Amino acid sequence: MGRLLIFNKPYGVLCQFSRSGEHATLKDFIDVPDVYPAGRLDTDSEGLLVLTDDGALQTRIADPKRKLAKTYWAQVEGVPDATALARLRHPLDLGDFVTLPAKVEPIAEPDDLWPRDPPIRKRLHIPTSWLEITLVEGKNRQVRRMTARCGHPTLRLIRARVGPWGLEGLAPGRWREVERTPVL
Repeated sequence: MGRLLIFNKPYGVLCQFSRSGEHATLKDFIDVPDVYPAGRLDTDSEGLLVLTDDGALQTRIADPKRKLAKTYWAQVEGVPDATALARLRHPLDLGDFVTLPAKVEPIAEPDDLWPRDPPIRKRLHIPTSWLEITLVEGKNRQVRRMTARCGHPTLRLIRARVGPWGLEGLAPGRWREVERTPVL
């Protein structure tokens, strides 16, 4: 049985261990040999990243055919109405692919949310709101592209869950080892 870590990736951190430019990398936070991310988060996204030293497990977690649910909290510009929410929930044509149905719910700002550094831009006359979006696929910048297509660009994106693992009690830049679940 290999090791399994969960990490709360801060904004601006690259999802790799090798140095590339001036951005921080996973190596700046995790000093565990031979673990690698099972999936990725963009540099400008935050939240849960799963890492393992078990190549087969890494493939099972990241493999789109397994449809492991990933839940995101998206702070979006404006307040999506029922039409925008319906569009987000149903297959949405993003040009190069059509999304699978998603679970999308308006939520209050998540409890215990940490400040982002740098903070998101604020516009005096445009409110923001939060959505919880659960996908069973994970195409490049998918949540951002979906919300923008529906007229509500994502300002802040946090991955809150990957399958059975969540961010609960995990501060940004911190990691902990977890047990593998029988499902995986």
